[in-house]
Amino acid sequence: MDERTRTSLDRAADRVRRHIDRVAAAESLGLILGRTNAPSPTMFVQYKPCVSVVLAGRKVSGDDSAAGEEWGPERFLITPVDLPLFARVTETGPAGDFVSVNWRIDPAVVAEVAGQLPLPAAPEAPERLGTMTAEIADVVDRMLALLDAPAEAGVLAPLLNRELIVRLLQSDQAARVLAAATHANADIITAAITTLTRRLAEPWTLGAIAASVGASPTTVSRRFRELTGLTPMRYLKRLRLGEARRLLITDGDTAAQAGAAVGYVSASHFSRDYRSAYGRSPASDATDLRERMRAS
Repeated sequence: MDERTRTSLDRAADRVRRHIDRVAAAESLGLILGRTNAPSPTMFVQYKPCVSVVLAGRKVSGDDSAAGEEWGPERFLITPVDLPLFARVTETGPAGDFVSVNWRIDPAVVAEVAGQLPLPAAPEAPERLGTMTAEIADVVDRMLALLDAPAEAGVLAPLLNRELIVRLLQSDQAARVLAAATHANADIITAAITTLTRRLAEPWTLGAIAASVGASPTTVSRRFRELTGLTPMRYLKRLRLGEARRLLITDGDTAAQAGAAVGYVSASHFSRDYRSAYGRSPASDATDLRERMRAS
């Protein structure tokens, strides 16, 4: 990583540290700030459409606890639609903490900006993680700086939102940024995700998902892969396992209760999928996380 990029990210990390408790102010800018002082267990994370940047430390994110990509400040993640991931912090940075920021992406702004730019040819299926550039790091730093200048934020934040899209469209993730804004079928996937989230326990098949949004199974499967990198059924499994974990930890459900509540017919099937995702049995994972929560 070049010195200019590193300097911008280091400065951005310091801004997050100083403002980590200003949740409402950050959210008004479309930002979610993150900081922890230690590696974490695997967690289910539901990303909204955003660009996710690690400013200090490293994390692993992917399909499950075993198969994931480790990344840090040299990369960034684009999620053009709601995307469930399994993630964990693996390392803290030189200052002894892990620091991150998620910046919400508005598809309408993407469409507006893209319509005014000559777009270079980009791969239809880019790598899941993008390569950080000095320009992206700089605009992230300047957006975070508005936490120190609330009187200016109303004027400058919309400009920086557009500049971020310009910089992302100039990156190796241009195709993923455009995905949600340039394809009419993005609305189909958004509708499918909403339906699945609200009706997790139903016995879904690919055909049933497609029928729920008035599209063909082929179209739904193709668009899911383009926008999320997952098949519809794999996406559904992530949603189910994430909600089941919440039920185990916060509601105290048994494994059998949690699995049934999210649509698993077989308790053993649920336990196998859960262990694959989180690396432990449902009972031991929930017990450990409840203890961590009580100790924190």
